[in-house]
Amino acid sequence: MSAIAVSTSRSPDRVKSHLFADSIVFTKRNLAHIRQLPEKLLDVTIQPIMFVLLFAYVFGGAISVPGSNYREYLIGGILVQSVAFGLVGPASSIATDLTEGVIDRFRSLPSSRAAYLLGHFIAEMLGLALAISILSGTGLIVGWRTHQSVTHVVGAYLLLLLFAAAMISVGTLIGLSVRTPDAVMGVAFVVVFPLTFMSNAFVPLSTLPNVLQTIAAYNPVSIVVAALRELFGNPTAPTTKHSWILDHQVASALLWCMLLLVIAMPLALRKFRLRTTD
Repeated sequence: MSAIAVSTSRSPDRVKSHLFADSIVFTKRNLAHIRQLPEKLLDVTIQPIMFVLLFAYVFGGAISVPGSNYREYLIGGILVQSVAFGLVGPASSIATDLTEGVIDRFRSLPSSRAAYLLGHFIAEMLGLALAISILSGTGLIVGWRTHQSVTHVVGAYLLLLLFAAAMISVGTLIGLSVRTPDAVMGVAFVVVFPLTFMSNAFVPLSTLPNVLQTIAAYNPVSIVVAALRELFGNPTAPTTKHSWILDHQVASALLWCMLLLVIAMPLALRKFRLRTTD
C-alpha cells in the first residue's frame, strides 16, 4: 500500500519530466528541418536586414523625426515588425503538419500531446531570438545606439521576447484554425500588415490623418514600439493624444503582451485538442 502511495505521489514529477523530454525531441525535430532547409531562416535573417537597409538608406532620407536621428528611431519599429511577422513560421509549420497527417502519426507515439506544441514554441522562440540578435547587430552597423542603463536595455529585450511569445501563440492559433497551409500567408498578412504599417513603427503618429492617429495610438504594435524606444533611450515622437495607456508605454506594452498570451494560448490548446481528437 505504501509503495503504491509513493508511486502515485511521484507521478506528477514523472509526467513533467516526460513532457520536458518529449518537448526537447520535438524542438530538435523542428531545428533539424531548418538544418535541412536553411532557406526557412530567410524570414528571420536576410529579410530583417533588408528592411533595416531599405528604410535607413532608401526611405530614411525622406522621413524625418524632429530633433532626432531617424535610424535610432527606426530600429525599435523594425524589431517589433520582424517579431510580429514571426507568427507566420509556427502557423505554416503546424498547418502543414495537420494537412499531411504528421500529427496523427505523432499521436501513435507514447509522448505527451502538449509536447508537440511546446516543442514548436521553443524552436520558434530560438528562431526569433536569432532574428533579434541579427537585427540588433545590423542596427549597430547603420548607427543605432542605446542611451539607457544596462538594466533598461535588458528590460527592452525581455519585453521583446515576451512579445515574441505572444506572436508565436497567435501564429499557433492561426495554424490550427486554417484549412490549408496556403491560407496562412493570407490570414497572417491581413493581421500583421495593418498592425505594423498603421503604427509608429516607421513614421511619427503626427504624420497620420487624425482618425488613423487614434487607431494607431492604441495599436499594440505602436505601444510595444514606443516602450522599446523608451527603454533603449531612442527618439520618441511627441504623443499627440494622452491617456493612461499612451502615457505609460512600458506598463501598457506588458499588459498587451500578457493579454495576447492569455487569449491565444488557451484557444490554441483547445483548438489543438479539437483538431487531434477522433
